[in-house]
Amino acid sequence: MAQEPEVIAGLFGVGLLGSAIADRLTQSGQRWIGYDPARPELEASPEAVLAKATILILCLPDSNHTARLLDSIRGSKTIIDTTTGDPAQMARFAGTHSAYLDVTIGGSSAHLRAGEAILMAGASLDVFQANEKFLKKLSDKVFHCGPPGAGAKMKLVFNLVLGLNRAALAEGLAFAERSGLPLEQTLEILQAGPAASKIMERKGSKMINREYTPEARLAQHHKDVQLILTAAAKSQIHLPLTQAHDRILAIAEALGFAESDNSALIEAYRSDIVNGR
Repeated sequence: MAQEPEVIAGLFGVGLLGSAIADRLTQSGQRWIGYDPARPELEASPEAVLAKATILILCLPDSNHTARLLDSIRGSKTIIDTTTGDPAQMARFAGTHSAYLDVTIGGSSAHLRAGEAILMAGASLDVFQANEKFLKKLSDKVFHCGPPGAGAKMKLVFNLVLGLNRAALAEGLAFAERSGLPLEQTLEILQAGPAASKIMERKGSKMINREYTPEARLAQHHKDVQLILTAAAKSQIHLPLTQAHDRILAIAEALGFAESDNSALIEAYRSDIVNGR
């Protein structure tokens, strides 16, 4: 019986989330080769990744970066695009690359590394089913959301709710702080009752202790919020909470927290700017 050719994953983008993808691949025994201009120690060029890889995983800043990379890809390689990008643009990529899947990741790099993130895939059913086994090397929680672009749409919905959960926590802790309440006890009480959310488990202590080593950068989430607002405008949907969130994120960026963990959002509430003084 002929032996099946070895699958080698090629990873473009080995930053916060990309490095977590690389860890998941390594843990599953999957061979991979990666390229990132900010990671010269990987010792691989884009040409080497394209030549050696049989399946490509993209983890890029936005779908414009994806478009430029896809222009250089020839043949029928499977492309798993984890970039949080423009759903319409990502749907168009499947028109020129038949084995293209937009597979967005719900959760931070820490969630993915711990096996707690989810995958939301947009692809034709046959392309999804052909790649489902491989996707489960990254997470055992994989959802087929519909045709190409549907994974990107679902990621925007996911990030809208996740981001507002985080903003609500930041606002509540800032309110408690200004009211003279102990923050550790405040967080304990919030987690003990119906106000509890998953976001409190990872972000609550970071906000209290001002420990902003990034698991997911604030500026990246701000970019996602702007994608959400753009998509909502196209669909004539008004998102007042997300508009307020966009303003608060902009304040946090202006205060110097763009490259910090997204829990640094609370610093906007701690500033005199957001409090109108």
